[in-house]
Amino acid sequence: MSETIAAIATASGRGGVAIIRLSGDKSLEIAMNMFSNKVQDIQPNYMYSGNIILDGFEDYGFLVLFKAPKSFTGEEVAEFHCHGGVRIAQSVLKKCISLGARLADRGEFTKRAFLNGKLSLASAEGMADMINAESDALLRAGSMLYSEKLTGSVRVLQDRLKDILAEVAVEIDYPEEDSDGADLRGIAERLSNLKVEVAKLVSSYDTGKKIKEGVTVAICGKPNTGKSSLLNALLGYDKAIVSDEEGTTRDAVEGAIELDGVIYNLIDTAGIRERAGAVESIGINRAKTIIACADIVLSVYEDEKLPLPDNIRGKEIKVFNKCDIRQIPEGCDIAVSAATGEGLAELKKLISESCVGENASDKAFIIEERHFAALKKALNALESAENGIKINTLDIISVDLKDAWDALGEITGETASEEIISTVFAKFCVGK
Repeated sequence: MSETIAAIATASGRGGVAIIRLSGDKSLEIAMNMFSNKVQDIQPNYMYSGNIILDGFEDYGFLVLFKAPKSFTGEEVAEFHCHGGVRIAQSVLKKCISLGARLADRGEFTKRAFLNGKLSLASAEGMADMINAESDALLRAGSMLYSEKLTGSVRVLQDRLKDILAEVAVEIDYPEEDSDGADLRGIAERLSNLKVEVAKLVSSYDTGKKIKEGVTVAICGKPNTGKSSLLNALLGYDKAIVSDEEGTTRDAVEGAIELDGVIYNLIDTAGIRERAGAVESIGINRAKTIIACADIVLSVYEDEKLPLPDNIRGKEIKVFNKCDIRQIPEGCDIAVSAATGEGLAELKKLISESCVGENASDKAFIIEERHFAALKKALNALESAENGIKINTLDIISVDLKDAWDALGEITGETASEEIISTVFAKFCVGK
């Protein structure tokens, strides 16, 4: 018998409706002991109205039953839908616990769904990404993960690995059955194709990470080129102090915008010049550090002499500012006016396309660091197997192929350790 757990499934606070969820073998028994509608043959997936009998008062609400295995957790699940007051929901939960349920741990409902084969570990992580999404791109990427797209792709790769493993195992165990030996050339070609597909997934993590964590955009240049004005114009409100006095910005000023569903974290850095006071020099050093780590650098200038920072590692966009009052020189990537807004829409489009790419939110990417690490591990094992083929060591090839299969299984959850599983579900709230 599975221990029955209970938790409030809706967000904390006042609302129209609150949901208290039970999962486990005694879910219906506990629910019926505190429900006034004593229907004799309760049917699953139907809502029954009645009073929820609590300590000292009753609340009119609904009870719905989901029978195993056709429930979210794969177990018997009962839910109370009551009025959305904080005290009411807590009273329903308290009554459930007094009748034999246990307060659920963080993510325990979803963990039970995983353990009962209702969804893969990757799908559960996609659900968490959807819940925590702060951008449309992450919401869509999480949705693709939750819908088992990655799990399906990984299992296809595992099946192909399994076929190669079986072929190698037969040759190791029964070498005399085939006088010609294993088709090493054919195996090598299949491994090469597998490597290409795994490598594609690995390469998508760079974009996936930016979708999940946001893209860092550093705005740099000499003092008084309009960097702070450009930040304010891109944000649509005044975040940075704007002044004609050089050295006004002495520390990084940040703001965020969403472009094509992706969050871009804009950082206005201190103007870079040779002669500066002690405090301003600290800001300039910080600016150089930010520029070196940024995904995109907007090099802002207002005359024909373009500043060329020597520590740019990300994509540089040369932005000529004040095009409303200055002649546009050759060599700039885009000309704008922070004062009038001219060119800002084009600049936003250029920023979006420079790092993540157009329509990135409609594509599937690896967004979890754990998945990236597992894919890298699988890729290394496949490369090792390829090297083993060159020297015809089938036993070593077999070990490498099994390592690759296990690494891919960490994504779906088939070979994930208890520590990995616990870490994944600890990210959820209680009640999910």
